Amino acid sequence: MKNRERRPGAKPFPGAKPKANGDAARPRPPKSADFAGKPSKPSSGQAAGKPERGNSRPVRRSPSEDGKVANTAETASEPARPLTVRTGERPSERVPLILESTGAGDFHLIDSGDGLKLEQYGPYRIVRPEAQALWPKALPSHVWDKADAVFTGDTDEDGMGRWRFPREALGETWPLSLLGIDFHGRFTAFRHVGVFPEQIAHWSWMKQKVEAADRPLKVLNLFGYTGVASLVAAAAGAEVTHVDASKKAIGWARENQSLSRLDKAPIRWICEDAMKFILREERRGNRYDIILTDPPKFGRGPNGEVWQLFDHLPLMLDICRELLAPKAVGLVLTAYSIRASFYSIHELMRETMRGKGGLVESGELVIREAGLDGKTPGRALSTSLFSRWVPK
Repeated sequence: MKNRERRPGAKPFPGAKPKANGDAARPRPPKSADFAGKPSKPSSGQAAGKPERGNSRPVRRSPSEDGKVANTAETASEPARPLTVRTGERPSERVPLILESTGAGDFHLIDSGDGLKLEQYGPYRIVRPEAQALWPKALPSHVWDKADAVFTGDTDEDGMGRWRFPREALGETWPLSLLGIDFHGRFTAFRHVGVFPEQIAHWSWMKQKVEAADRPLKVLNLFGYTGVASLVAAAAGAEVTHVDASKKAIGWARENQSLSRLDKAPIRWICEDAMKFILREERRGNRYDIILTDPPKFGRGPNGEVWQLFDHLPLMLDICRELLAPKAVGLVLTAYSIRASFYSIHELMRETMRGKGGLVESGELVIREAGLDGKTPGRALSTSLFSRWVPK
């Protein structure tokens, strides 16, 4: 099932109650003793699917474990709380903000066009579908023909397929490095290779904030996938909580931790449904200085649980607001591959942060073509929408 025809706009949450001045204290139980700095381990009931989380195994796009999988917002054992109606002034705004990357480390975008993109990932030149590359290719065919790997199959973003290796058979994984973090690239059935390089802009921002802080910042990475963002934060000196529903993705992230020589870094790897996790964190009173969240647009669990981005995103952001520490540094939302304007998540973020002050800046993440040499600027390829709240 794919969420391709759904009209943007979240359904109202019944029973919503006003909250004065945006930040009036909600009574919370004391923190759970078992969360006092100890790594969380998945319970025996947690499923192994990318996903993941908790006692449900929500699957994004298909039952394969290789894709980014959605998290269900409600379960019979743990219903979602009502959405809080915020009052007070909305934060000031900065729109549109275009965060551009020309690549970093072992990655850059070589060329794009005719619905495809040609990328450099370490030693390999890779061709993948890209619906937003409406223009013709800039480089000649013989350059594209020298690709080491080509993704074939369903060209829809939610579709599965397989990799073709025109020159020689390649292994499933290979070493990569970004922002000083070493990790494994991997050819997955969902066309992804284990990293979303458009996020480099957010990771660089986070790295700078963590390194500049006068205390160790606490970072929560929701839908954390293979852990590159978590490792960037940890290497900069943050205490990181990484949440993903997939045991396979968590295992991959732990491999990346070892590759980056960060085995002793303060990272909690949580294999659980993201919504269930943040609901419990809210009740426990746990707080974070930076929250990164990159939810998928659709997912379904084995017991009929459904995640719909437009339906469940308001509540997820509402809970994330409650998890921000008093001196929080930022809340970052990325929306990948959805048919919507960045203004939709921009206005949602501003409503969510009423009474909090600060600034909401929203727009698009783009990657600039850099040519074969990685230094020749070309066209900008839009990849994701984002919205980011920061204090003034």
